[in-house]
Amino acid sequence: MEATLSKLLEDKTLSQRIHAMHRRDRACLTTFVVVLWSTMLFALFSVWPYISLTPIAIILTVACVLVLIFNTAAIVAMLRHYEEDKHFIYSLDLKHLDEMRRHKL
Repeated sequence: MEATLSKLLEDKTLSQRIHAMHRRDRACLTTFVVVLWSTMLFALFSVWPYISLTPIAIILTVACVLVLIFNTAAIVAMLRHYEEDKHFIYSLDLKHLDEMRRHKL
């Protein structure tokens, strides 16, 4: 009975840790996407006055848009995958982190 209660509490703590890691990863990736968009748009608008040829401006704009779309889509897909398999992914990470902490002490 006591072992079952201990296991139940450990599982709850593990679930809380998994949720916290996932929330932190989601926040970091969202921040990364915002910084990426800001940087790319800043760079595009910074060089815009120096572009004298319209075809070059079009190519640069299309390239910027494609980079932003594909990177954002990849990160969204990664977040969805993490959400679907977060218990497997993060429990394995936590297991290794706990093991490293035990060996460090």
